[in-house]
Order: sequence, then structure tokens, then C-alpha cells
Amino acid sequence: MNETRQGFVQLHLSVLLAGFTGLFGRLITLNEVDIVWYRMLFTSLILLVFTGLPRVGWRKFLQLCGCGALLGLHWMLFYGSIKASNVSIGVICFSLIGFFTALFEPLMYHRRLSWTELLFSLITVAGVLCIFSLDARYRYGISIGVASSAVCALYAICNKKVSVGVRSRTVLMYQMSGGLVLVSAIIPVYLVFFPSQQPVVLLPEGHNLWFMLCHALFCTVGMYLLQIQALKRLSAFTVNLTYNLEPCYTILLAFFIFGEGREINFSFYIGIALILLSVLLQSRRALTSK
Repeated sequence: MNETRQGFVQLHLSVLLAGFTGLFGRLITLNEVDIVWYRMLFTSLILLVFTGLPRVGWRKFLQLCGCGALLGLHWMLFYGSIKASNVSIGVICFSLIGFFTALFEPLMYHRRLSWTELLFSLITVAGVLCIFSLDARYRYGISIGVASSAVCALYAICNKKVSVGVRSRTVLMYQMSGGLVLVSAIIPVYLVFFPSQQPVVLLPEGHNLWFMLCHALFCTVGMYLLQIQALKRLSAFTVNLTYNLEPCYTILLAFFIFGEGREINFSFYIGIALILLSVLLQSRRALTSK
């Protein structure tokens, strides 16, 4: 198996695990701030057991912490979008990550804008615009979701740059632990702009505790280790655009578990079809270009 195909296998396994993230966001009855803080805490503890504290330079350590802060902010916005709308809307807005990556990556890597990548991204945008025809009560959740996808695009691009030469487990360890400290400082500012309707809980209990532990182990440690490995073999744009498949997995599960299919109209399915088309086109382009 060549490097590109191996990267796609790792990528699609990580997307499959990511499909459960939105479901946990709905099953866990804590607010988005609690979910993110404990997700990063539990992930840090799990990784500490398996990796210890590997040595990295201070510059690299600070870069990894910065990436962790971006990831934490993305999570807060992502879960906030789900709480303000529903699982399907939250994960669909995440599909815009490919569009933002097509804009941000050329700027950060000092290369020309790829019109092909932009075209594929605009197909996704068209799909999201179809979904915008949903009831106006979802508009606030959609706006938060759009901001979430922009922050996640920045995270993926920065992560590809700073993770070079560092083991995947080490990258994730310092992103989670260092990011946890920075996210703790971001939370008060976040709550000013996006006040939560749920009170902050100091310690999760009962089913919330078990859901948080499973969320940290499978949808964070497992998913992000696979994603970091895939980023070493594929471009950030290919990885981010392929993550547009996450809504397809999540929505099918949400239909079955939460009955969200009753809230969906025909334009929603047109939007999903356009998003899927953009992923297939980019996957074919990446495989044939090697």
C-alpha cells in the first residue's frame, strides 16, 4: 500500500470515529464549555498514561499548545451550534471547513490559490446554502457552526506545519494538555459572546461521566491520532474536505437515535448530495495526481 492510499485509510477511519462526535454532543447534557474542558482533561490523562512527557523544544511546545487552543475553541463553537439547533445542522456547518481551507492554506504556505480546490469547496458551499432553507430558528446555530468550521480549518493547517518531525501521540498529548490551560483562559471570553443557557457543572456525574470518558478515548485519542498520521501523507485541504463525510455518518445515526429525520426537508438532501460530490471529486483528484 503506497503512502497516499495508507493516508486515505487512516483518514476515513478517523472520519468514521468523528461521526460519533455530534451524537455525544447531544447525549451529554452538559453545556459546550463543560464538554470541551472535560474532553481535553480526560484525553490528556489518557495520553499521559501511554506517552508520559516526551521532550520537545520550548518553541515546538508553545506551537502545539497554540494548536490545542484553536482546537478547543472549535469544539466550543461546534457543540454550541448543536445545542442551538440540532446534531444534523451542527455537523453540516462543519462541511464548510474545506472552503475555508482553500482560502487560508495558500496564504499560510505562500502559494497560489488553487481554483480547482476553490471550485470543489464552492460545491460544498452550494450544499450548505440549500440547507439554509431550513426554519429560521436554526439560523443562530448555523452562524456559530460556520465560525466553528473556520477555526477548525486554521487548526488543521497549523497542525500540519507544527507536527512535522514529532510523533503523533506526542503532538496530541501537548495539544490537549497545553490547550487545556489556554482554553481555560478563553472560556470567560467565549461566554460573554456566546452565553450558555445551561449552568456550568463542576464535575460530571452518572451517564455524563461515562459518555465523556468514551468520547475522550474513541472520538478524541483514536480519531486525532489517525488524523495526524493522515496529515503526514495528504494535504490539509484533502483531509479537511474529506471530513465533509462526517455529517453523512452523523446524520444517519441522528435520524435513527433521535428521530431528526422528521425535521428535514427535500433541500436538505440536495445539500447532502452536493457535499458528497465535492468529497468524491477531491478524493479522485488526490489519488490520480500521485
